[in-house]
Formats: sequence, structure tokens, C-alpha cells
Amino acid sequence: MSISILEQYLPEGTLPFLKKWFGDYVIHIRITKNRDSKLGDYRKLPDRSHQISVNSTLDKQLFFFVLTHELAHLIAFEKFNYRISAHGKEWKDTFREMLLESIAVYTPDLKPIIIKFSKSPKANFMASPDLVRYFHMKDPEDNFDFVENMSVNEVFLYKNEKYRIVEKKKKLYLCTNLNNLKKYLFRPLAKVERIIADEKKQ
Repeated sequence: MSISILEQYLPEGTLPFLKKWFGDYVIHIRITKNRDSKLGDYRKLPDRSHQISVNSTLDKQLFFFVLTHELAHLIAFEKFNYRISAHGKEWKDTFREMLLESIAVYTPDLKPIIIKFSKSPKANFMASPDLVRYFHMKDPEDNFDFVENMSVNEVFLYKNEKYRIVEKKKKLYLCTNLNNLKKYLFRPLAKVERIIADEKKQ
């Protein structure tokens, strides 16, 4: 993929960093359709080149963040000869350095969130509530929401089963499965489907 095509997905000012990070590596960048299971991924190909994919639907700043995440895998693996865990200390240190090096790319309201995140980079984007809240854009046409935005006694669907929120316990939400009456804990940013009023009466 040419730089000109990649550039349309990126914020201004990112190309100098990418040219430096790409170095002499042979990297195939794939811009994919939206994937619910992941925002991007990295793999080394049999011919020793590298492939990185990123979802095309991401906000430009998030696209750059995800691309940086995947490039950090490449650079860390190459530096340590693949003798490291995928999201271990070496990757975290590499990702942190890249985020702070390119911090000027992000908008003023996002910079403190990126700096906070860089202190202990998470493998999963969903594990960073501040980033998820910043980039989350709820579609008014659907009933999906985060558990933290719901109230005690509200009922929701998760994996086709109904739950009722019982109480908030520290950072988690205690919920009752209405099918088997067992209790389960949900993360605040678990994405669930609200049940509309007519369904509650059934």
C-alpha cells in the first residue's frame, strides 16, 4: 500500500514517525472492514515480511493508535528475536516509547489520556476505560450500551440471555441471570443490549 493511500486514514503529522518506525522492514498494510473482535493485528509472514491490518472505520487518531500498537509488536519482536511474549514487558516498553514520541499528533483533550495509558499499556483496547469512552460513538438506532450507563434493576441482554442489575460492587456490577437465577459480575464497559419497555412487560 502506498503512503498516499494510508495517509487518508491518519491524522496530520504522522508520516515522519511512520517512516522512522517502518525503517527497512517490508510491511504489508491491510485496511479491513469493521471487525467487532479486534481493531487490528500483526503477523510475520513466511517470506519474513510483515503484515499489519487495521479497521478502516476507526477515527483517524484511533487508527494511528492501533497502527502504533501493531508496529510495536513488529519492532519488539525483531529487536528481541521473537523470544518474548506478545504483550510482555518488551512490547509495553516499546509501545510506551512510541506513544510518547508521537504524542504531538494527538489532540489536546486526548493527549493526557494517551500519557496516562502509556504508563502501563494494555494489550486490549477495551481494558482502557478512558480510551473507550473517548472514542465511543453510540448509534442512536441500536439498543446497545455499556453496563455502567444503566441503573440498578434495569434488564439487558448479553449473549442472548437476560440479566438484571442488582448492585454495583466496587468496580464491577453484580447481575442476576434471569434464566438460571445465578449471579454474575460484569465489567463497567461490558457492551450489552438494553431491553425496551415493551419487552420488560412480557
